[in-house]
Amino acid sequence: MDTFQPAFSSWLNAPAHQQWLAAEGLRLLAFAKAAKLPEGFGNLDEKGRLPANARAETMNTARMTHSFAMAHIQGLPGFAELVDHGVKALGGPLRDAGHGGWFATAHHRDGDTGKAAYLHAFVALAASSAVVAQRPGALALLDDAIHIIDTYFWSEEEGAMRESFNRDWHVEEAYRGANSNMHATEAFLALADVTRDNRWLVRAQRIVERVIHTHAAANDFLVVEHFDRDWQPLLEYNHDHPADGFRPYGTTPGHGFEWARLLLHLEAARVRAGMPAPGWLATDAQKLFDNNCRDGWNVDGAPGIVYTLDWDNRAVVRHRLHWTHCEASAAASALLKRTGDERYEHWYRLFWEFCDSHFIDRRDGSWYHELDPQNRPSADIWAGKPDLYHAWQAVLIPRLPLAPSMATALGQLSQSAPV
Repeated sequence: MDTFQPAFSSWLNAPAHQQWLAAEGLRLLAFAKAAKLPEGFGNLDEKGRLPANARAETMNTARMTHSFAMAHIQGLPGFAELVDHGVKALGGPLRDAGHGGWFATAHHRDGDTGKAAYLHAFVALAASSAVVAQRPGALALLDDAIHIIDTYFWSEEEGAMRESFNRDWHVEEAYRGANSNMHATEAFLALADVTRDNRWLVRAQRIVERVIHTHAAANDFLVVEHFDRDWQPLLEYNHDHPADGFRPYGTTPGHGFEWARLLLHLEAARVRAGMPAPGWLATDAQKLFDNNCRDGWNVDGAPGIVYTLDWDNRAVVRHRLHWTHCEASAAASALLKRTGDERYEHWYRLFWEFCDSHFIDRRDGSWYHELDPQNRPSADIWAGKPDLYHAWQAVLIPRLPLAPSMATALGQLSQSAPV
């Protein structure tokens, strides 16, 4: 597999653009530090403050730990303690000491004692990044996360992740989700690098074959999100709750972009490992990107990518979410590196111009997480500014190779820097 140097002038090769990305990353990190709670990390409001009722959540703690680990790996002071705090929280109040696995909130204070694949994928990702950062307790956390995934979530028969269980693992949800399997794919790429075990790349490809090369390909490369236990599409799932933050009705263009990027990372990882990489990984990535641009961008007469579409490609939830645009720009950069095609330069610049003018909040910090259909700041789906992970990765991915995974790539760059 080759990567290409574009014949035209690309922002990816422009030192000033690289410096801009790095500076924006530092701004995002400085804002996110305030999320620290005694039992992990919580959700910041729009001003960067922890609300009085803030509680530690596994999702945000794992994402913050992963993000702060990548900051520490780069040699940015002030993040080692935050990584250690996240590792301790994931090994303590967020973990189920009786049955194993992780609750959604510390000591399941939200009343939810279930175990979700989505959250466990992020725990594995956080642990792998903390191992690369060489932080205490990280390897034990990684071993624990791998054990839980192997024991409960990974289905060898299906070649995918089971969705969720009750607390003691005896009752399984009769549902399969593309979203949890997408983040499992992301985590598996990192696990392959940290453990040097290629079974994670085998598993990642099996997930991609099912979710993208089978189901999305049959739906014009718009991702089918919801399935029953036998992987039959549930096209009307959450029709009455279309703006759900994790399981919205219809198809989600942001996930199409995210999958496109992951397919290219998987292709590069398999080549790097000396494994066969089917040609459809790159072609499917291009189709995912192109078709989600076609159907997601400017579909209601205003710039930006809508949150969801129905099965006739009509906008359902017209809000613009920041993570969608982060993933779109990251996918454009990945495709630009992979193909050298100038159309991806066009989209890459367009997405960053939109983010700069609409999402980046230079008054109160970080990014607005959501815009309404008129591109005004909104909080209908996501309140506040809890998410560092998406924007931080969006400013890192254009500066890194397609493989290895981000934390490992940053570690190698640090090792190869001249002294």
